[in-house]
Amino acid sequence: MSKALPESRLRAQPFGVDAAEFYRGVLQALQAAGVPFMVGGGYAFGCYTGIRRDTKDLDVFIRRSDWPHTRDALLAAGHDTDLTFPHWLAKVRCDSHYVDLIFSSGNGVAEVDDEWFVHATDGEVLGMRVPITPVEESIWSKAFIMERERYDGADVAHLLQACASRLDWRRLLRRFGPHWRVLLSHLVVFGFIYPFERDLVPAWVMNRLLDRLRGEMRAPPPSGNVCAGTLLSREQYLPDIEQQGCRDARIAPLGNLTAGDAARWTNAIPDRH
Repeated sequence: MSKALPESRLRAQPFGVDAAEFYRGVLQALQAAGVPFMVGGGYAFGCYTGIRRDTKDLDVFIRRSDWPHTRDALLAAGHDTDLTFPHWLAKVRCDSHYVDLIFSSGNGVAEVDDEWFVHATDGEVLGMRVPITPVEESIWSKAFIMERERYDGADVAHLLQACASRLDWRRLLRRFGPHWRVLLSHLVVFGFIYPFERDLVPAWVMNRLLDRLRGEMRAPPPSGNVCAGTLLSREQYLPDIEQQGCRDARIAPLGNLTAGDAARWTNAIPDRH
C-alpha cells in the first residue's frame, strides 16, 4: 500500500464555482451508485509533488468494465456522457466544463485494473474523501506521453523526486514489462536533471535495467519491422507506419488496440486530413 501523504497535500486545488459544483455532482453521483473510481491527473500530481497548476477539467479513473454502470449512474443524475474513444476515454460535459473518465491510456498500455484501486491513496477533493491514483501507475501512464505538443517527462521527474523513497519499485518495473527501455530512459534523464539526487533511484533498479540493456546489446536485433514509436506519440511516427510499412506496436497482437481503435485515435489528431 502507498504511504499516507501529508495532510496539506490532500486538499483539493480551488476550482471556479460553476466547475466545482459540476465536479462535485459527478463525484457524488458515482459515490451514491457505488462506482469504484479514483481522481488523478493534475490533482493527483499536486498531491504527490506539492506542485499546483490550473486544470481545465477533472480526471476520474475507472475500470473499463465499470463504464456501463458509470454511464447509467451519471445519466440518472442528469449528466450527459460521451464515450469519446472506446478504447480509453469517456467524457461528462456541462457547458465549458468536463470530466474525463479514463480507463486506459491513449496507446492502450496503461489499462486501469484492480491493482490501481488496491494501491490508491486517500485524498480530499471539493470536501469529499476520494481515492487518488497511485503514484506508480501515474508514472507508468505519464512516461509514454512524448508528443510534439505535450511531453510529460517533467511530471515523471517531479514524481520521482518527490516519491522515490516510497515507491514500490518492483511493481513499477512489472508495470513497464516489455517497455522497460521507456522507464530506463526516464531514470537516466532524472539523474541528468537532478545530479545531486540521482541516488534516489535505487542502484539495484538501475543495475537490473542496465543488465537487460547489455543483454540486448549482445543479442541480434529481433526480426520484423515493428515501430514502437506510436506508443509514445500518436502522430510523430505515422510516416513509419503509413509510408515505410512498419508494423504499429499499438495494434493487437503486438499491443492492446484494434486497427479501428488506432484509426479513430489517429483521425482525432487536430488538422489531420
